[in-house]
Amino acid sequence: MAKKTAKKKVAKKKVTKKTATRKTAARKTATTQAQDYAHEIWLAGLGAFALAQDEGGKIFKQGQKTIDETSRKVLGESTKLFDRLVKEGSKLENKGRKSVTDTVSGVRGDVESRVGKVRESAQTNWDKLEKVFEQRVARALSRLGVPTSEEISKLSDRVAELNKRVRELSEQQKQSASATAKPAPKGSGNS
Repeated sequence: MAKKTAKKKVAKKKVTKKTATRKTAARKTATTQAQDYAHEIWLAGLGAFALAQDEGGKIFKQGQKTIDETSRKVLGESTKLFDRLVKEGSKLENKGRKSVTDTVSGVRGDVESRVGKVRESAQTNWDKLEKVFEQRVARALSRLGVPTSEEISKLSDRVAELNKRVRELSEQQKQSASATAKPAPKGSGNS
């Protein structure tokens, strides 16, 4: 408000001075005239400064408003762009995972097949090695005179059979001993 009042006063002074200057210009001397013109130039500069301040404030406010609007737009657009980038990144990640999963599945199947073949080969070799080992151990035990498991089995069967025979004989012997040791029945006529 004070700026507007000061501005009006400066403008009034200009108008008043100009009309006064024109009337008295003819009467004044060249020195006075030069001083008046210098003073008018000074006043015009002050007026220009006051106008520049008012216009500068308006321009500054408009610039600030434009900057704020542009900032909001940029933030809105950058958020949209960021969301779009996240969406595209997600799609790319899913494609990559699918590709890796497919590749890993193929490799896994191939590896499992090879492992199965190696396992079969190892089992076959192990069986062969086991047979060779058993044969060598059997030969070594045979040289040392150690009976084979088949011979031990036959001997066990034979021992079981002999034990059975011994029991049978033992029972027969007990029966015959008890038959001979039985006293004669009483009352048979010897008396």
